[in-house]
Amino acid sequence: MLLIVWGAATAGFLALKLIPGDPVEVMLGVQAQVSEETKDAIRRDWGLDQPVLVQYAQYLGRLVRGDLGQSYQLRQPVAETIASQAGPTLALTGLAIGFALVLALIAALLVRGRRWNSVVGLLELVLVSSPTFWIGLVLIAVFGFGLHWFPVTSTKGFAALVLPAITLALPIAGILSQVLRQGLEAAATQPFALTARARGIGYARLIGRHTLRHAAGDGITLSGYILGSLLGGAVLVETVFGRAGLGRVTLRAVIDRDLPVVLGIIVVVAVLFAIINLFVDLAHEALDPRLRVAS
Repeated sequence: MLLIVWGAATAGFLALKLIPGDPVEVMLGVQAQVSEETKDAIRRDWGLDQPVLVQYAQYLGRLVRGDLGQSYQLRQPVAETIASQAGPTLALTGLAIGFALVLALIAALLVRGRRWNSVVGLLELVLVSSPTFWIGLVLIAVFGFGLHWFPVTSTKGFAALVLPAITLALPIAGILSQVLRQGLEAAATQPFALTARARGIGYARLIGRHTLRHAAGDGITLSGYILGSLLGGAVLVETVFGRAGLGRVTLRAVIDRDLPVVLGIIVVVAVLFAIINLFVDLAHEALDPRLRVAS
């Protein structure tokens, strides 16, 4: 876990240092009438006049102490910036995960037959390959401006959260449904499933007690992909729907070269990724009887 966090923090630090441009110039703006002496003073205050290796060592030192630094633009601790914007993003991603799971389970459990499998497979391909912002614009046009089912300009209340959550959920539901359907088909040919059917166990009971558990193991391995899709999609969704959250903060920080905020978010995401990977390993072993027997 520590190695993942260190690697992500280091990669983020080096990537941001390689981006051309001066953070001080970006913050002040091209039309700012500021003397070079003032700019040099700002660089000294932020430690940007130090060699890169010194800046890196100072950054790691602060990180070990749990200090994510100070935002150049907002002039407040990065931890406070992230904490203040985490709530809207957590609500959005939590509801999106719920929608994605429901849609994927419906497609995986209820769709049977070669013809319907082909139709659902094509729909999954469209959802996975469609840009998130395009899905959002289509949903706004149809359900916002066309049918007036959901508000477009408001960002308060549950109704205003539905369209952004569905926009974020559809690509995830597409890939998750595909994996679950393939997992169920593969599990249905296993000896335990054939034996259960020979004993007269019905389809619903076979799915509920046996094959779904095996297929769920394959779905859980997508947790890393789902996390990346949620975080990457949140940037676009929050921008398209004009919502506050970590996505918009990240985009704004990248544009403004607010390095501490970008690095802080990278570290937080790395920690989440490490925790999810640990959970995936434990859950996969709990769901797959073959792994429990081997251990």
